[in-house]
Amino acid sequence: MVERVQAGDRGAFDLLVAKYQRRLMRLVGRLVHDPAEAEDVVQETFIKAYRALRHFRGDSAFYTWLYRIGINTAKNFLVTQGRRAPTSTEADAERAEGFDDADSLRDINTPESVLASKQIAHTVNAAMEALPLELRTAIVLREIEGLSYEEISEVMACPIGTVRSRIFRAREVIAEKLRPLLDFPVDKRR
Repeated sequence: MVERVQAGDRGAFDLLVAKYQRRLMRLVGRLVHDPAEAEDVVQETFIKAYRALRHFRGDSAFYTWLYRIGINTAKNFLVTQGRRAPTSTEADAERAEGFDDADSLRDINTPESVLASKQIAHTVNAAMEALPLELRTAIVLREIEGLSYEEISEVMACPIGTVRSRIFRAREVIAEKLRPLLDFPVDKRR
């Protein structure tokens, strides 16, 4: 598809938009909280991608390249709106994959568990919204978009160790917010 667009086929770009628009909207929506503003950012992302597509060399996957444009566009939008998220500090990257509290989140579909699941979802969403932009971006790309650490590294233009650190810190913040709901022992992590 990308080669067809680079060869001048505008219809092929419409297919790329159709393929990635929902995923990009989900990503940008997590960074830019207002749905109308997120739509504007996604539209601007596709415009930028179309204009820059002739420079796309295929060194990374197209969606990785597109997500990077989307994240940068969202960051620029937030800066121009005066809503720049605080920057993060680095954490212990080797502990980044040590989050094993997720096993406790299983639902057994009783009315109580359904209510608890809704409370958990609300708490997770609130915790994610409060994260600094770098942490939120990393955790969204990993947990919601399912990108690998290598792909996230490309999208965020930072080393894999930094990606691991950001994901670790995001998971820690979310787990801390969930502890009162789930009764996690503080020292459960290995």
